Amino acid sequence: MTMTISEATQTLAQLQRELHAYRHAVGVIRLDSLTAAPPGSARGRGETLQFLASKSYDLLVNPDTARLLYFLRDHEDELTAHQAREVQLLLEEYENISKVPAGEYAAYRALINQAESVWHEAKRTNDYPLFAPYLGQVVETMRRFAGYYAPDRDPMDVWLNQNERGLSREKLDPFFTELREKIGPILHHVARQPQIDDSFLFQSYPIYRQRELADYLMELLCIDRQYCNIGETEHPFTTRFNKRDVRITTKYQERSFAPALFSVIHESGHALYELGLDDEHTNTFLDGGASSSIHESQSRLFENMVGRSRAFLSLIFPKLQELFPSQLGGVTAEALYRAVNKSQPSPIRIEADELTYPFHIMVRYEIEKAMMAGEVSTERLPALWAEKMEQYLGIQVPDDAHGILQDSHWSGGKIGYFPSYALGSAYAAQIMARMRFDLDPQRVIASGDLSPIVGWLRERVHRYGMLLDPDDVILNCCGAPFDPTYYTDYLADKYTRLYQL
Repeated sequence: MTMTISEATQTLAQLQRELHAYRHAVGVIRLDSLTAAPPGSARGRGETLQFLASKSYDLLVNPDTARLLYFLRDHEDELTAHQAREVQLLLEEYENISKVPAGEYAAYRALINQAESVWHEAKRTNDYPLFAPYLGQVVETMRRFAGYYAPDRDPMDVWLNQNERGLSREKLDPFFTELREKIGPILHHVARQPQIDDSFLFQSYPIYRQRELADYLMELLCIDRQYCNIGETEHPFTTRFNKRDVRITTKYQERSFAPALFSVIHESGHALYELGLDDEHTNTFLDGGASSSIHESQSRLFENMVGRSRAFLSLIFPKLQELFPSQLGGVTAEALYRAVNKSQPSPIRIEADELTYPFHIMVRYEIEKAMMAGEVSTERLPALWAEKMEQYLGIQVPDDAHGILQDSHWSGGKIGYFPSYALGSAYAAQIMARMRFDLDPQRVIASGDLSPIVGWLRERVHRYGMLLDPDDVILNCCGAPFDPTYYTDYLADKYTRLYQL
C-alpha cells in the first residue's frame, strides 16, 4: 500500500506524540524516585519502567516505523524544515535503538532505576562497595550498547557524540589541553595569594529561609511558576515533560546558603531554556535542548556570569540580609562578591569556584575514557579518582561520599555528559560576549528586570530547540564558530582582577 506525504506526516506526528507520552510517564516516575519515593520502592518501580521501556521500544522499532521513516527521508524535499529535522532525529534514534535487542533495552532501564536508588543509599552511608557492582553493570552495558550503535568507533566517542553531535575525543582533548595550559598557571598564582575571607558563609542558615530565597530567585530570573516548580533531592537536577511542565530541584544545607543559591540559579538556567522553546516543537523530537553542552551553556551563564556578578549580588543583597539578618548583618555586598568567587580547591564539583571547576571535569572525563576503554576495574576507581584529584587540584579526597560517589550521573548511565559542563561554560562565555553588542548585561541586571537577557537568549538560542546542531546554535547566536579563547580570557580577566595578580 502506497502512502501519500500527507498521510505519512500525520503518522509521523502521531508516532512522536505516542513516544512522548511514554517518555512523559517514565520522566514522572524517575522524578518521583529521586525526590519523594520511599527507599524500598525501587523494585516495583523498576518493573513498571521495564514494561514502559518495552512498549516504547516496540513503538519505535518495528517494520511499519522503519518504512515510514525511510519513506519520509526519501521525500525530504516535500517536507518542511521542521519535519525533515524530526525525521532525521527519529531515524538516528531508530537506527541506534533497533540494534539493541528488546530485552536488553528494557533490562537497561530497570538497571538504571536500581542503580540510581542504590547510589543514593551508598552516598548517604559512604559505602562505595554497595554501589560498585551496579556501576560495573552500567559501564559494561554502556560499552556493549556503544558496540551495537557503532562497532567501528571507540565507545567513548559514541557517547560523546550522543550528548553532543559531532563531539569526539579528537575535538575534546585539545580543548582540555588549552584549559590546562592557560588556566593552570593562573590557578597556581591564585593559590599563592592571601585568601579571601568567606567565613561568614559558613554559619547556620535556616532551611525554611533558604526556601524563601529559592522562590525569590526564581521570580527574579523570570521563571513562570505556573509551569515550573522546585523540589528537593540529593543531587540537584532539572527535568522537563514539555515546555509547560518543567521541574527543578535543589539541595539545602544548613551550614551555608551558597550551595542552594547557586544550584537554584543553575537549574533555573536549564528551566528557562525549556520554557523558551517554540510551541510548534511540542510533542515532537525537536522538543528539547540542542545538546547537553548547549543546555549547560544556559545554566552556567546564569549561575556564573549572571549569578556571581557584582551587579546580581548587589541586587539580591538586601533580600539576603532580610532573610539572614544576624548572619549577614556586618557583611557588605562587595565582601559577598569576593567570598562567593573565592578560588580554593575543593573536593566537591558543584561547590567548586569557576577557576577550579574545569579541572573537576577533567578528572571525570579521563576516568570515563579509562572506563570505556576497559582499562580500569570498578574496584580501582576510588583510588584513580584520588590520584587525579591530587594531580589536578592538589587536594586529598576525604572519603568516597566526597569523591567518586558525589555525582549521580554514572548511576543514570550518563557517560560522556561531564564534558558538557566545561564545554557549556566555554559556550556561555562566547554567548555573553556576543550579547554585549546588543545590551549591557550588568546594567540590565542592576535594574532588577532580567527579562531583556532572558528575551535575548530566547530569541537566539532557546526557541530553536533541537532544530539546529550545537555548532549551528553557536554560529547562529554569535555570528562566528565556537572559540574557546572567550572562556580562557574570561577566567583570566576575572581572577586577575579579583586577586590583583
